[in-house]
Amino acid sequence: MAETTQKAQGRRKEVVGEVVANRMQKTIVVQVTRKKAHPFYGRVIARQKKFYAHDETNQAHVGDVVRIEETRPLSKLKRWKLKDIVRKAALVPETTEAAAS
Repeated sequence: MAETTQKAQGRRKEVVGEVVANRMQKTIVVQVTRKKAHPFYGRVIARQKKFYAHDETNQAHVGDVVRIEETRPLSKLKRWKLKDIVRKAALVPETTEAAAS
């Protein structure tokens, strides 16, 4: 009966974006692109924003599409955490310059 009397916590925001940097330890930078109609002209324009997210196991790599979730402040810039990886990045073959050297 105690479980039914507890209040449900508010939903945490979730956004999907692409990892653009993972050079920090346990931190990724996720770029989220939102498409929005221009208020006057009506043309659809893309707005981009970068979020710093906590990645405890360093499993996300540059190019991955990930889902991040809002959380308590973890550092000066980090307010999000990695929830899951939606799509892994395709492996890019090494360039011929590196093979020729």
